[in-house]
Amino acid sequence: MEQPTDPPAFGLSRREHILDELRRSGSVRVADLARGLGVSELTIRRDIGQLADRGLVTRVHGGATLRSRLDTTVPASSGAPIRFRVGMVVPSLSYYWPHIMIGARAAATEVGVQLILRGATYSVDDQRRQIASLVESGSLHGLIVAPETLGADGRALLHWLEALPIPVVLAERRVPSALALTSLEWVTTDHVFGGSLAADHLASLGHRRVGILTSAGSPTSWQLRRGWDRAVEGLGLECLVDVDATLDALDGVAREALIADVLERCRETRTTALLIHNDPQAVLLQQHARDHGWSIPEDLAIVAYDDEVAESAEPAITALRPPKQQVGRLAVETMVARLSEGARRPVQRVYLLPELLPRASTVGPVH
Repeated sequence: MEQPTDPPAFGLSRREHILDELRRSGSVRVADLARGLGVSELTIRRDIGQLADRGLVTRVHGGATLRSRLDTTVPASSGAPIRFRVGMVVPSLSYYWPHIMIGARAAATEVGVQLILRGATYSVDDQRRQIASLVESGSLHGLIVAPETLGADGRALLHWLEALPIPVVLAERRVPSALALTSLEWVTTDHVFGGSLAADHLASLGHRRVGILTSAGSPTSWQLRRGWDRAVEGLGLECLVDVDATLDALDGVAREALIADVLERCRETRTTALLIHNDPQAVLLQQHARDHGWSIPEDLAIVAYDDEVAESAEPAITALRPPKQQVGRLAVETMVARLSEGARRPVQRVYLLPELLPRASTVGPVH
């Protein structure tokens, strides 16, 4: 039987583990922690209680979350004293970006940054308006943004950001190499490598005729395509289906017609695998295919990019997962390093690799 108390070092180690898991995922379950650490659920509940009593976490039924601003049970932990005020503007508060914000918020708490968050859209005008509003407040030390980077409007926005009087770190964005901008820093997933990784995975399973479906206008898709095209050529594959569309922006009839057309092209060209960006597009296409008699993965293997909902599909879809929380965390850490060291610090541009998660949508014989 487990003793009521543990040696201090062991208890401290467990509680540090709980905080690490919260920073990574935003929430934890008592049962999962107890199983992973090999202790009783009572011990974990006691650990969570101690963390909650210090204002570090918020207790919820069956587990805990990162400290909620609505939690008034005890004073919030002061953490590190506030050193810098940093604005953060993201193009969405729903899909993909919440994970990045969780990582940024956790890092900000640790290093003494007050993070001022604003949600925008994928419109250049809206992004510029939201950024300008923050900058004109005069209270910011730095700015973390995820701007549009393509086309004339995107280039103009990047030049404007470069000229701002405060440091700017791009999150999950990078400046196109054709623009010789020297002060913008960034932390981004290496989506080009992600495209290569997807092609290599399909080739390793024996697929020779492959295809790609990407999201029209996406700042991620063009990078995926660059890596995909290079890998397809280098691996001796044939890419016989190539579509750039936005399925979830179409009405039901138009969407069904486009998916049917993509699948017909796969049938005609004997394409046996697709890389699809993003998850919702992959799920929509897979659902349609199965409803119309296709067997996944025997008739068609599917790899999704983003891994937001891919695991919940039937069958679960193999996905490439960008390290979203780490992008947010490193963006804040990069900003703090810039603000602390000033102009003498070399400009830093960080690329993180996505992770391939094989699932049922690519496991099976190739015909």
